[in-house]
Amino acid sequence: MFLELRHKIEIHQLTGHVVECPIDEMNRPRGQKDAALRIPPSAEQITRLFAGWRAELATCRKFAPTARNYTAARLMAEVGLRVNEARSLDLADVKWELGRFGKLHVRLGKGARGSGPRERMVPLINDAGRTLRWFVEDVWGHFGDDHTRHGVPLLPSERKNADGSAARVGTEALRAALAEAAARHLPDWKEKLTPHVLRHFCASQLYFAGMDLIAIQEALGHAWVATTMKYIHVHRTHVEEAWLAGQQRAADRLKGLMP
Repeated sequence: MFLELRHKIEIHQLTGHVVECPIDEMNRPRGQKDAALRIPPSAEQITRLFAGWRAELATCRKFAPTARNYTAARLMAEVGLRVNEARSLDLADVKWELGRFGKLHVRLGKGARGSGPRERMVPLINDAGRTLRWFVEDVWGHFGDDHTRHGVPLLPSERKNADGSAARVGTEALRAALAEAAARHLPDWKEKLTPHVLRHFCASQLYFAGMDLIAIQEALGHAWVATTMKYIHVHRTHVEEAWLAGQQRAADRLKGLMP
């Protein structure tokens, strides 16, 4: 499991083989703890990260790529996109007309146990719609592509294809940009803040905002709600606060029954 979690990519690059744990879920030892507990930063820390990153946009050397990387990270933190899901989006996958907030058509969602890509529609909640509208209207055109071209990427690269169209940004570029931003604006999380940690942050914040587990499961594209529960990290005082809230609800109901 350690090799699978930490060195899967490196081993594949060196040998061409994909590391997979030979012990299936049904036969794993009892009482084991999750090998990769990704406790995310607090809301205040993530706010500080994006505030510093946003301030860079006015003075950075390459505005469009910096704004693209910032937007991708915001989408990971706001609606829980995986990094590969974000980079695989086409401009046409933004469905502004759907639902109350607009939706993203995630065509290449991660499948469960190698079942292949799982599609889902992700509502642009949690301020993601405003982030994305700013990027599409004010930034996307800087990459010099034709928005009517079939399959044009939502997150383009500054590199060009052979036909002169913009290539699609790579996952490593997005990972590196997030790591660099964390090193500058959130040094306590230097080398620890990854796209997947932002996904855990998103799940936790949606839960704190009152969204139920089934809705979070659907938004994140999990096959099982048990997986979603592992993504939610509550504060140390969560049990006490939940108890106090329950007592308050009981007291409010009692007031309605008393003359």
